[in-house]
Amino acid sequence: MAIEVRIPTILRTYTGGEKSVTGAGATLSDLLGDLESRHPGIKERIVDDSGLRRFVNVYLNDEDVRFLGGLDTPVSDGDTVTVLPAVAGGAR
Repeated sequence: MAIEVRIPTILRTYTGGEKSVTGAGATLSDLLGDLESRHPGIKERIVDDSGLRRFVNVYLNDEDVRFLGGLDTPVSDGDTVTVLPAVAGGAR
């Protein structure tokens, strides 16, 4: 079993168009490192030097990882990680 990572449309160029990919690791940081090894360039779109990028939301089984431990959040086989770009703006 592995960890499913759901990829937003904007990042699918890094995954060959795949909507979801699988990875492994003990923490979210480990998982992103594993994804980077198979899908080069994806990690830098999700994290920067200070941690998770400000306008990227990451959920572990529908829970925002910012409230679970950020990049140190433990992940396990069978979990689902969803990456979503934040959406802002609109007209008044």
